[in-house]
Order: sequence, then C-alpha cells, then structure tokens
Amino acid sequence: MHGVYGDSAKGLTIGQLAAYAGVTIKAVRHYHRRGLLPEPPRDASGYRRYTAEDAIALVKIRTLAEAGVPLARIGSLLAAEPAEFAARIDEIDRKLQQRVEELHRTRERIAHLSAGDRLFVSEEVADFLDRLRQFGVSQRTVQMERDLWILMQSVAPAEAAIWLADKREALADPEFRAIYLEYDAAFAWPPDDPRLKGLAERGRSWLTRRLALAEVGDRGPARSTNQSVARLFATSSGASSPAWDRLAEIARQTDNTAPTVSGIESSGPDSNRS
Repeated sequence: MHGVYGDSAKGLTIGQLAAYAGVTIKAVRHYHRRGLLPEPPRDASGYRRYTAEDAIALVKIRTLAEAGVPLARIGSLLAAEPAEFAARIDEIDRKLQQRVEELHRTRERIAHLSAGDRLFVSEEVADFLDRLRQFGVSQRTVQMERDLWILMQSVAPAEAAIWLADKREALADPEFRAIYLEYDAAFAWPPDDPRLKGLAERGRSWLTRRLALAEVGDRGPARSTNQSVARLFATSSGASSPAWDRLAEIARQTDNTAPTVSGIESSGPDSNRS
C-alpha cells in the first residue's frame, strides 16, 4: 500500500488525501462540514489520518460535484442502491438540462442587447424606426418614438398595431416625410421663429387631407383611443423644446377640435403626425 499511503502505513494526511483526489484541503474540510466525508479522529501525533476508502469516497464526491450535482444531494446518492442511484442521476440530469436551456435563453437575450431597439419593441416597430433613421430623422426623435412605442405595445397592443400600420403608410408619402423632417429640425428653432406658423399650417393641412381620405375610404388612423391610455401616452411624450411647445400651441389655436393622426395629444412632433 506504499503507493497510496506514502512513506507511512498510518494513513494519509489531509494534504495527501486532497492531492490524491485532485481537490484542495479547503474543499476536504468543506465536505467534512457538510457531512459528506467522515472526519477521522486525530492520532497520537495530533494528525487526522485518512484511509484509501476515504480517498475513494472523496473522488466520488468530487466527480458528482463537478458534474453539477448539488452538494445537498450527494450524500443520499452515495448511500443509494445502484437502481435508485441511476434514477436519481437521471432526475438530476433532466434538471441540469433545463438549467442549460435557461442559460441558453439568457445568453440569447444578452446577445440581443446588441440589437438595440429590437430588444424592447416588435420587429415591425424596429423596422419602422430604422426607416426613420434612413430618412434622416435625428436620434433624439427616433428614441422618443421608440419610447412611445414601448409604452403603446405594452398597454394597448391592438391599437398600437393599427397606429403602426397607419404611420408606416403615412411615411410612404413624400409630403409627410418632409413635414416630419421639418418638425424634427424645428426642435432647435427659437419659439418665435416665423417658420413655425407655416410648419403648423402645413401639418394641419396634411392631416385634414389624411382624415378626409380616411372617411371616404373607411380606412386610416384609429381615433377610438381609450381615454386613460391616451392620458398615459400624453404624459410620456418624451423630449420637448420651446419651439415644439409653440407648434402645439399654434395647432390648438388653429383648430381645437382636430384630432391628431395617432389620436393622442402630444407636446412633441407627434402632435401633427401620424
């Protein structure tokens, strides 16, 4: 037994035991505290001496722990009969597989973080936001749109789908795109800029034609927004500026009854946009 016990037939020291089993002394002591490995008494020299059986048990503990078996279950596994051991291992394996699948899904969600908008909104909305960027809309306004769509799709998904379809259709209109881009640029204008009145009129005229076409063709924007939802959206319109506030004021002075294309009053550029 020289190969196992070293130079002494008295048994293995804790350091020798740990080395043979491929673990640390700290791990051996942890297994003692957990009741997985019996702690032998000290000999006359004050050392604890371990046997070959202890080394074998420690290798089994290490193997099961490395396989992902919870320490709380290792003791009962080691004491189980072969058939029971196999059944319990199968159960543990199923749970580990479930955990692996959960980790895989978590990794996919983390990977989607690089997708930016697509992490928070539907693919359709993300595509719409990409189109805004392609048309030259500022990142400020795109982010404001994104935040509103996050809210819309969360609290009113059915209405959000209708609004999105209408807004995508409006974006195909060159006049609408021109108005949208001018509204976006107007964010930085002074509130007394003479262009604001013309922009407000241009937006109102476009919206009036849009609503007229909707009535004739029985299509277009949904205007039956739940009032509590509308109020929530109105308080979540995102960034504003003195110029945008002035545009909203001009629009209200021009026609207090004209609904917005989205059906929601807003202090930002959505006030006269689809």
